[in-house]
Amino acid sequence: MNNIPVIALDFAGKEEALQLLKWFPDEKLAVKIGMELYYAEGPSIVTAIKAMGHDVFLDLKLHDIPNTVKKAMERLAGLGADMVNVHAAGGQAMMEAALEGLDKGTSLGQKRPLCIAVTQLTSTTESQMQKEQMIQGSLSESVLHYGKLAKTAKLDGVVCSVHEAYDIHKRVGMDFLTVTPGIRLADDEKGDQKRIATPSEARKQTSDFIVVGRSITEAADPRAAYHTILREWERAL
Repeated sequence: MNNIPVIALDFAGKEEALQLLKWFPDEKLAVKIGMELYYAEGPSIVTAIKAMGHDVFLDLKLHDIPNTVKKAMERLAGLGADMVNVHAAGGQAMMEAALEGLDKGTSLGQKRPLCIAVTQLTSTTESQMQKEQMIQGSLSESVLHYGKLAKTAKLDGVVCSVHEAYDIHKRVGMDFLTVTPGIRLADDEKGDQKRIATPSEARKQTSDFIVVGRSITEAADPRAAYHTILREWERAL
């Protein structure tokens, strides 16, 4: 995937997603298809958007027993998505099984989708993690632990907040991808995200990919909003 901003297509159905993409008739984009859109439309939404020439991050956050995740990834590999993910909390064996499934399901001569692991959701606060997940320690320590576990399982990277990206690269490796949601322009509403950042802050913290949703999809002019974010992301190099 090109490391341009990834647009989160968090829509209820195909028509809304395609309507958004009409704002970009001559551009190759990177987009995220999450659970809401995928469960509404099924695999056809992935193949339809890939046929338009866009890169796809299929964000289904698989978390199950290793054999189930392996078989699911084998099926997902055939859809042509460029990136998929699992929950790191599923453990090393599950993450290794995910890669096995992807390798098995990827057609000969095709590139295996990147596989990354969700560490802690950007909607999770440290106090929530400690009280509800019973993880005693800091949020950053938990994210780093999951990052190291994903690296051991030979995954390509992690989903984390911007605020952990630099530490992940420093402690796990610069070639280990950090995909960072929770991106907003400075004047935008936070929504339900807690650990947010601007595109320039993300670049300075060494994020490899930023995922942007409502700042683009709810803008009066989504194309203009996207290019504002893209310019800020590129200027921070």
